[in-house]
Amino acid sequence: MAADILNKMDANGKTEVTNVLPKDIGTDYSFKRQIVWKNAIGFLIFHLMGLWGLWLMVSQVTWKTFFWSWFVLFCASEGVTIGAHRLYSHKAFKARPLLRAVLIFLQTMAGQNCMYIWVRDHRLHHRYSDTDADPHNAKRGFFFCHIGWLMSKKHPYVKLMGKNIDMSDLEADWMVMFQKRFYKTLYVICAILLPVWVPVHFFGESWLHSFLVVYVCRTVLQLNGTWLVNSAAHIYGTRPYDKNLQPVESWFVSMISLGEGWHNYHHAFPWDYKAAELPTLFNQTAHIIKFFERIGLAYDLKVVPQDMIKNRIHMTGDGTHYEYGNDEARSSVEARGPLHPLNPTYNTTFKAPQPVLKKEGLPLYHETDLVKETKIRHRPIGLAH
Repeated sequence: MAADILNKMDANGKTEVTNVLPKDIGTDYSFKRQIVWKNAIGFLIFHLMGLWGLWLMVSQVTWKTFFWSWFVLFCASEGVTIGAHRLYSHKAFKARPLLRAVLIFLQTMAGQNCMYIWVRDHRLHHRYSDTDADPHNAKRGFFFCHIGWLMSKKHPYVKLMGKNIDMSDLEADWMVMFQKRFYKTLYVICAILLPVWVPVHFFGESWLHSFLVVYVCRTVLQLNGTWLVNSAAHIYGTRPYDKNLQPVESWFVSMISLGEGWHNYHHAFPWDYKAAELPTLFNQTAHIIKFFERIGLAYDLKVVPQDMIKNRIHMTGDGTHYEYGNDEARSSVEARGPLHPLNPTYNTTFKAPQPVLKKEGLPLYHETDLVKETKIRHRPIGLAH
C-alpha cells in the first residue's frame, strides 16, 4: 500500500516520505501521528491566558474596551470568511484592489497564517476533504480536526498532494505575495500592536489588560469559532445536498462563524458566494458581500441556479432538506431540547460516509472554471450537471 511506503523508516530512524502518488486516497487509521510538543504546550498556555483575558473582559475592563475587542474580532473574522475563504480560496466573486487590500489587512489581523498558506491549505482541504490528504481530516475525530492537527506533524499525503495545488492566481497577486513575504512583521503590527494600542491610548486601559483582552482572548475566541467549521460542521448535522460528503449543515456553527456552518451545501457547491442556499439565515458574510457589490467594490458574484440545487438534492441528498426532503428522513434527527449539533443529545441515524477520492480530488471553483484546471482530467466527483 502507498501508505506503507510513506511510513517506511530510513537508516537514521526518521520517517521516509517518498514521492509516490496514490491512485486513491482514504483514511488509514493505523497511521501514527507525531505530536509537535512546542505547538501543543504553546496552545495550552495561550488558551489559559485567553481564559484570564475572558475574565478581565467581563469584569475589569471598560465597556469601550469590551466592545472594541468584539469589533476587532468581527472585522478580523470577515477578513477570513470574505477574503481568505470566499474570495481567494473559491473565487466566488471578484473584488476591486481597494477591497482586496482591506481584506488582506483584516486577514492578517486574524492571525491564521498568511493568505497564501491559508488558501493553499483550504484548497487542499476541499480537494481531498476528510481523507489523509486533508490537513484537518474529520475522520480522525473532533479533537484532531478542531485543534489537534495543529499540534502534530502533517500526514505525508498532505505534504505530497499540497504540492499539486494550483496557486498561480495568488502568486500573480502582488498584495498577497507582499503579505506572505513580510507576514511576521505585519502580524505583529496588525494583530497585536494596533488593536492593543487603541484601548490604551483612547480608553485609558492598561497595556496588560488590553493585551490579554483585545489580543489573547479575542484571538482564542476567533480561532475556536473558525475551528468549529472544521470540526462540528463536519461531524454533527445532516447532509441534505450530498450524503456522500462528510460536511454537514449546522445553524449553530453558522451563527458562531458568521455564515460558514452551512457546510454540506458549501462542499457541494464551493463557488457560491453565499456558501449556503439561503443568504438570510445566520449569514452575515453574504450580506456584507452584497453590500460591497452595491457600492462597486465587489462584482461577478457567483450563485448556483435553483434547478441545479434541486437536482443535487434529489440525486444525492439524505432526504432532510427543509423543502425537498421527506418526513422519514427528517424524523431520523432528534434531540432533547434545542435541535442543534452541539447539543449532547443530538442524534441522527444516518451514518457518515467513508470518502475515498481519486488523486485528482474534488472541485474548488465554479464548474465552468474547471476547464482552466489542467490537473483535473475527469468529471469531478459528486458534481451535479
